[in-house]
Amino acid sequence: MKFTKAYSLKEIADLLKCEFVGDESFEVLGMNEIHVVEKGDIVFVDHPKYYDKALNSAATIVLINKKVDCPDGKALLISDDPFRDFNKLTNYFKPFQYSTVAISSTAVIGEGTIIQPNSFVGNGVVIGKNCLIHSNVAIYDNTIIGDNVIIHAGTVLGADAFYYKKRPEGFDQLLSGGRVVIQNNVGIGALCTIDKGVTGDTTIGEGTKIDNQVHVGHDTVIGKKCLIASQTGIAGCVIIEDEVTLWGQVGTTSGITIGEKAVVLGQTGVTKSVTGGKTYFGTPIQESRESLKQMANIKKIPEIMDKLNNKEALH
Repeated sequence: MKFTKAYSLKEIADLLKCEFVGDESFEVLGMNEIHVVEKGDIVFVDHPKYYDKALNSAATIVLINKKVDCPDGKALLISDDPFRDFNKLTNYFKPFQYSTVAISSTAVIGEGTIIQPNSFVGNGVVIGKNCLIHSNVAIYDNTIIGDNVIIHAGTVLGADAFYYKKRPEGFDQLLSGGRVVIQNNVGIGALCTIDKGVTGDTTIGEGTKIDNQVHVGHDTVIGKKCLIASQTGIAGCVIIEDEVTLWGQVGTTSGITIGEKAVVLGQTGVTKSVTGGKTYFGTPIQESRESLKQMANIKKIPEIMDKLNNKEALH
């Protein structure tokens, strides 16, 4: 998430009412999660296990719960609760705006686009030319949709990220200030849910086709001309490269990459990153030939046991 203007380190510290380390005029340009940070961004960290990752990331401002040595060229914001204060920043720079109409007056809708009854189009949404949005689709604020996109009934674009911190009193949600970006010529089936990024974009690449009842988690990036079949669940921060095929009921863990032109067969659990150009099956995931060979061998176990038992009986 980039701010509309540059802020100073002191201005951000004053907003959070926290101590800072660094030049008070140090430039702050935005805030982002660890996997998408750039120079000028704030990143938060609240566990010693991840201090080094945050301090050595591309982010130049680290919101942290302990005063540590500050790397050269960076600044620190010292907070007793970085998670809470990251939410404060999201609320300040990207507050929730309620709507009182079905299609916001700030939405931009391209020529030839059809929006069927009972759909919702939020604030700041941009929809390209010649799209077809079927009934009961919910398009949350700031979603970007390209040209020639078809979205079927009941789909939700831009729901919050499934991202929580466990507290003694329950779960505290990390607020989502990101977007969903749907590129040209994408098709999305009925009853799909595509969550917005925490601070960045959840992106569906040009020409990708998504079947009914598919879930795409926050900050996931899906490449061009992918095919994703029904009841697939894709976790947050996943990278799916171009021309990947995911068949029905595939599930993935977060933070992994599926390589270009990979094919993942139905009901596979993608438990790790996999290279492109191969076919995969099973949980944990492996190349389909190996997985099917193992399944065939397992079926032979009763026959092998019978032979062993017969040999023992002869002795």
